[in-house]
Amino acid sequence: MRLPPRFFDCQFCALGVLLYGLAAMAAGASPRTNDRPNIIFIMADDLGYGDLGCFGSTRIKTPNIDRLAREGTRFTQAYAGAPACAPSRGVLLTGLHTGHARIRDNNPVVGGELEPFDGGREGGVRLSITAEDRTVAELLKQAGYTTGVAGKWGIGEAGSAGTPAKHGFDEWLGYLNQNHAPYYYTDYLDVNGGRREIPENTNGRQAVYSNDLFSDFAVDFVRRHRDGPFFLYLPYTIPHNRMEVPDLGIYAKETWSEDVKIYAAMVTRLDGYVGRLLAELDQLGFADRTLVIFTSDNGPLKGARTELLGSAGGLRGFKSTLYEGGIRVPTIARWPGHVPAGRTSAEPWMFADLLPTWTEMAGVDAPTGLDGRSVLPVLTGKTETLGDRPFYWEFPRERLHQAVRLGRWKAIRYGMDQPLELYDLSTDSAETRDVARNHPDTVTELKRILDSSHRPSPHWPAN
Repeated sequence: MRLPPRFFDCQFCALGVLLYGLAAMAAGASPRTNDRPNIIFIMADDLGYGDLGCFGSTRIKTPNIDRLAREGTRFTQAYAGAPACAPSRGVLLTGLHTGHARIRDNNPVVGGELEPFDGGREGGVRLSITAEDRTVAELLKQAGYTTGVAGKWGIGEAGSAGTPAKHGFDEWLGYLNQNHAPYYYTDYLDVNGGRREIPENTNGRQAVYSNDLFSDFAVDFVRRHRDGPFFLYLPYTIPHNRMEVPDLGIYAKETWSEDVKIYAAMVTRLDGYVGRLLAELDQLGFADRTLVIFTSDNGPLKGARTELLGSAGGLRGFKSTLYEGGIRVPTIARWPGHVPAGRTSAEPWMFADLLPTWTEMAGVDAPTGLDGRSVLPVLTGKTETLGDRPFYWEFPRERLHQAVRLGRWKAIRYGMDQPLELYDLSTDSAETRDVARNHPDTVTELKRILDSSHRPSPHWPAN
């Protein structure tokens, strides 16, 4: 049960509160749902492990995200759901890793439909999540949360069963089709059940930058739902490849190539969005009852600009690979009074763990059969580790690429009948030394996990 936005603004405020509480109790609901924390999840698109000041960047300025790290905890071994956009989002929202999830790559080999996002411009063959896929937003709504999303959806096309409104989100603004998402000066965005036209961007004009609108949405959302609790999912679309930004800002005078300057400016612009949202939380006075998590959907795109900027942070690989540079992502959590400030945690966890973590925070049961587990004790600093457990990724390419991490060990193979590469991440986070020959028992154990974690998909036949 939820109050109208201006319910408390009237002169009968005290009476309204009393009547609302009595009505809520009569309906069997708790009148104190605002005791449950708000949750804001901010996700960059193709941001590298080394692109933030608090994760070692000396070239890109990110003062607001660095503030998050000072006031919260940095997680240095947190992992995305996949090394590419669509499957990573699917893992995040459903709690299933890519060996079990419906969406395992951006484009299916078999099935799916051609989905052009705007007539003649580039589209793509897409799969959408189905009605059977339950998202974290659907579960949080059971606990009384208002839910909103702004940015890139990427896991459900218009008219399918996989749109935000059909999976628990009350409010939505952004791109359904991920091939549409890099067009930052688009002339329309998807909104709830329709479209929001942006006439300022027609006929080649570039007046409205889409990510600025997502920032507007975020600030407006928290203002209107200040009584909480709310879940706000912000999958921004920068710094994904299509080098466009309204201005170069502090990088205009750098001697770098234009692409490098634009990339850095996109990251710093994203940092400004984070700062704007943090300032709003401070002004509204509920920062201490709001968990804010910042991360990226996967590693950076390989290229001269990201290599110059050190975007991979010394890790091997980039986006679309299962080496650490493709799946280990910079992650920060802040929740004053609950998440320790100024702390660094090296406990591994991944996107599949967030659904059970958030449902535990909200006091609602998570579905059975998930691949993740709650990391709330690690998040809040009550324990340093949950013990060794396997983390699994697969990525269907010309052959099925698979990876597993168990404790210090990381194994990768390119085809289910191929030998394993084995790396000891405790001494070799850059994955430069394949030690499979020296540890046959570990290879056998990890091979068993790789074999058992893959459930065949009709859309990506394994080979």
